[in-house]
Formats: sequence, C-alpha cells, structure tokens
Amino acid sequence: MAEDVKPTRKNLMAIEDRIELSERGHDTLEQKRDGLIMEFMDILDQAKDVRSQLDADYEAAQRKINMARAMEGDVAVRGAAAALKEHPEITTQSKNIMGVVVPQIESTKVRKNLEERGYGLLGSSARIDETADAYEQLLETIILAAEVETAMKKMLEEIETTKRRVNALEFKLLPELYDNKEYIEQKLEEQEREEIFRLKKIKAKKEEEEAEEKAEAAANAETARLEQAESER
Repeated sequence: MAEDVKPTRKNLMAIEDRIELSERGHDTLEQKRDGLIMEFMDILDQAKDVRSQLDADYEAAQRKINMARAMEGDVAVRGAAAALKEHPEITTQSKNIMGVVVPQIESTKVRKNLEERGYGLLGSSARIDETADAYEQLLETIILAAEVETAMKKMLEEIETTKRRVNALEFKLLPELYDNKEYIEQKLEEQEREEIFRLKKIKAKKEEEEAEEKAEAAANAETARLEQAESER
C-alpha cells in the first residue's frame, strides 16, 4: 500500500527508477510476446500441414498393408517385418527460437533399400515393398510431427508465461508504483506547504518582534529626551 511507503525524496527517486526499469521491461516483454505469437503462428501452420500429411500417410500405409495381407497373407507380411535388422535411429538436438529452446529431431536409417530391409528379393513382393515404403514415409512424418508438436507446446507455454509477466507488470506492479509515486509527491508537497507556512509565521513573528523592539527603543529614546529636557530647565 502507498501509505506504507515513507514519503522522502530518496524513496521518490528510487520509485521513479523502478518505474523506468519496469516500463522498459514491460515494453521488452510485450515485444517478446508479440514475436513469440508470430513464431507460434508459423509453427501452427506447419503443424496443420504435418497433421494433414500424417493422416494421409497413415491412411496410405493402412491401405498398403491391408492389400499386402489380402494378397500375400499375414504370415508373409509378418515375416517381412520380422526380417528387419537395422532399426531407425533417433537423435535429438536443440535450437533456439526467441529464447525458447525447442527440440530438433533427426533420424537415420528410416528409408531403406531392399537389402537393408532384410527379407531379400525372394522373400518379397511388390505389395510388401510398397507397404514398407508407405510405413517408412509414415515414420518420417511421425518424427516430424513430434518435433513440430513439441516445439508448438513449448512456444505456447512460453507465450503464456510471458503474457502473465506482462499482465503482472501492467496491472499490478506499475499501478502500485504509480500510486506510491503520487502518494509521496502529495506528501512532499504538503510538507513543503507546511514548511513555507511555518517559515512565514516565523518571519512574521520576527518582524513583529523587531517592530516591538523598534517601538520600545523609540519610546525609550523619547523618554530619555524628555527627561533630558526636564533636567535642563
């Protein structure tokens, strides 16, 4: 509360410094929030595209595997899947977007040729190859979707955090500082008026005393003159 602040010039200067610093911080956070929102909208557009691609790739992979099962049988499909020797490798790194650290997922050995798939030319068919291609494409899209979704989540969390800080400055800290500044200024003005009034009273009293002293001195001088005149007669 403003009443808890001691109304001194030193406190007024300290509050003015805090106001200046808080206003700069508020402006900086607003710029960061707006920049984060723009980046988030770009990632959101990318996420929408990836989701659409993910749905399409999933439907394509399901069609391919259903066709392979129908034409080659579950045993052949399962055997081709079990023949895989080298599994995809996933590595994660980090990248910075306006101070927000988001993951950057990299994958290797997702796309494979016939030899790398393990089932060989004799154990495969065009339908099994197409199914493998479709699921490799689906896996790549899943990895990209994971990266984009995680980045979007982290960006959204940072936006919310920044918004809370902006609101705390705008609606709590700065109004309190403005109130304290106004309170101290009013109190200092009151003290200044009281001091001026006190000095005026002191001056008036001093002038009154000086006038009385002058009147008394004049009266004494007149009395002395009369006594002198009386003594000379």
